[in-house]
Amino acid sequence: MYLKKDVTRGYNAYIDASKDDLGTQMDVGLLVMEPGDECTIEEPVKESALLLFEGRAELSYGGKTVVIDRPDCFRHEAYCLLAPRRTKIVLKALAHSELYLQQTPNDRDYEPVLYTPETVQTQHAGANGELMGAMKREIKTFFDYDNAPFSNMVLGEVLSYPGRWSSYPPHYHPQPEVYFYRFDYPETGFGAGFANGEIYKTEHNGMAVITEGFHSQVTAPGFALCYSWGIRHLDGDPWMKTRIDQPEYAWLWKADANDHIFKGTEEETK
Repeated sequence: MYLKKDVTRGYNAYIDASKDDLGTQMDVGLLVMEPGDECTIEEPVKESALLLFEGRAELSYGGKTVVIDRPDCFRHEAYCLLAPRRTKIVLKALAHSELYLQQTPNDRDYEPVLYTPETVQTQHAGANGELMGAMKREIKTFFDYDNAPFSNMVLGEVLSYPGRWSSYPPHYHPQPEVYFYRFDYPETGFGAGFANGEIYKTEHNGMAVITEGFHSQVTAPGFALCYSWGIRHLDGDPWMKTRIDQPEYAWLWKADANDHIFKGTEEETK
């Protein structure tokens, strides 16, 4: 399922689990704030993950107050707060700010954690020449089962370069996932997503809800894409970096996958 909204100032709900969680077991939304705006989040039964896509804000939680600053999500690393139920989170915008919010029930109590640009985990996938660089991208993880086993969620970002593929080769995991898309050219940037047996056009502030089957993503040439990826662990089956490649496409990881077509081409054209 693909969702697209014309977002407005304030909280824009994409998934409201009290009405329909769309199979994700999560609440998901985008918070848009202007300078001076304040927002308080205090959930009695749900943990919260708050990711700064862009902007500058004062963030207070667990007796701490910090300033988080990220001009954009393409050239600057993120701040991401993970907080348990009953945590009072107060945001005050110091500039135009846009933040992704993801929540799910969790009866564990733990200390809130602020993941910063210095602690982001980055994997440079497809960087060894596979498919002539067509699936080169940066996969960033803020928290997962390894560093936050107390959470029922996972959250990260992918930086997808213009004209490249990500979440590729097509892969699968039983845990539901949400992609939230941000383009460097918000008005015109686009790509295409493949999930749940469907193909959909991706645009700025669009969101894909992935609940079944293999999935992958491509970005149109000329546009950079950054999308958050959020996963809800299944009860008794947490996501532990499990990636099941679509069997008929697993060979695409081989360094010589395209040699049968292009080997010798450069010599012949000299």
